[in-house]
Amino acid sequence: MKTSPQPGLTYEFKFKIPVTKTVPHLFPESQLFREMPQVLATGFMVGLVEWACIEAIRPCLDWPREQTLGTRVNLNHTAPTPPGLTVTVKVRLEKVEGRRLEFAVNAHDGVDTISTGTHERFIIDSAKFGTKVAEKMAHFAE
Repeated sequence: MKTSPQPGLTYEFKFKIPVTKTVPHLFPESQLFREMPQVLATGFMVGLVEWACIEAIRPCLDWPREQTLGTRVNLNHTAPTPPGLTVTVKVRLEKVEGRRLEFAVNAHDGVDTISTGTHERFIIDSAKFGTKVAEKMAHFAE
């Protein structure tokens, strides 16, 4: 680790929502999703939150040897965001317990607050994690 992450670390992330991040594009294999409104999909909103948290913590890590993975998401999604609006995700590192990081999250689309909540991530060693995944795949292939 370059520096030890400290509670109070903040980051602001902005992303203009394209049509490809709306509900019909979440799982194009699903006819049900394809028939739904073209607004930011909750699944893509969660991805934006993860992206913001990764960007926030990356300067503290020996990237890409060290990375973080999401382990818990506790977010609401309270307002629709049509394509073309820019979502601003603000994150604040609230707790650091060893490799466990907990962020407070607020997202706004320029008109409404669209999400608040928390997101938990763990710092991982990429090589060790890759080994575990390979072992899992080998077990599955047997």
